[in-house]
Amino acid sequence: MHHRVLGRTGWKLSEVGYGAWQIGGNMWGGVPEERAAEAIRAGLESGIDFYDTALAYGLGRSEQLVGRVLREENAVGRVRVATKVPPKNRAWPASPAVPLREAFPREWIRSCAEESLRNLDIPVDLLQLHVWTDAWADDDEWFDELSRLKDEGKIRAFGVSISEYDAPSALKLTRSGRVDTIQLVYNVFEQAPNDELLPAALEGNVGVIVRVPLDEGALAGKLTLESRFAAADFRSHFFAPEKLPAFVRRAEAVRPLLEQGGQSMATGALRFCLSHPAVSTVIVGSTSAQHVRQNAAVSELGPLPEATLEALRPHAWDRRPR
Repeated sequence: MHHRVLGRTGWKLSEVGYGAWQIGGNMWGGVPEERAAEAIRAGLESGIDFYDTALAYGLGRSEQLVGRVLREENAVGRVRVATKVPPKNRAWPASPAVPLREAFPREWIRSCAEESLRNLDIPVDLLQLHVWTDAWADDDEWFDELSRLKDEGKIRAFGVSISEYDAPSALKLTRSGRVDTIQLVYNVFEQAPNDELLPAALEGNVGVIVRVPLDEGALAGKLTLESRFAAADFRSHFFAPEKLPAFVRRAEAVRPLLEQGGQSMATGALRFCLSHPAVSTVIVGSTSAQHVRQNAAVSELGPLPEATLEALRPHAWDRRPR
């Protein structure tokens, strides 16, 4: 496993991290606790030392699982753990028309941080606001409260998680120097961060955490026109029957490029994300120990060839909110 520095924090993180949304279970159709624990253990065994969770994932269940397994495996202090403060108004994505105090009043940020600390029962390295809009960038309330938590030693760094397909919504913040990290969707289909956001993060030494590198499974190589998901699984909406043909068509168009050299489509998609120098780590969610090991092994392969990256650029898919 290779490591990269997470921006100004100076922390060296595994290039491949673990995203703990799925093991929360509430939006993935239910995940047995021991299966989730095995996936986390597989990450530790494979050299993954960055674990990203959130208070909203299973209403604390994900945090509790991550904390328990890391304690049981004596991994506390050897890994970095990130979590997130949900918006008080429970609105995803954030709207620039909504005042900050409806989403992140200072007392809400603190109470959520303290609840996450109780759930994890281990130190929080990175605390992130779970949604963001640059309409809040100049407001001091969120910044002051996160700074206080950091000064008190309750967290070590802070950042934000950016709305899907809306990279410009955090450009001002990224350039402001007010956050240590940003978390964003970046993959073969969602290449918009390349335009301004990733260069701004690189210039400002802001750590970049990439999520959804496989586009919720569209780039994993197994999606077909017959794919169906349980009603309790959020993918039943994401890949709804009227949307599915577009995903399958686009995935099949990039398959030959991503599978060059005999690698899997998922491997190629992860290598695409790791090819950008601004990227600090790529978090991949999985409830399968086997898949976690396969994802971790991608680090050894390095970035994609420049010719492949050039060939993938025309496959960007504009899904910006209208």
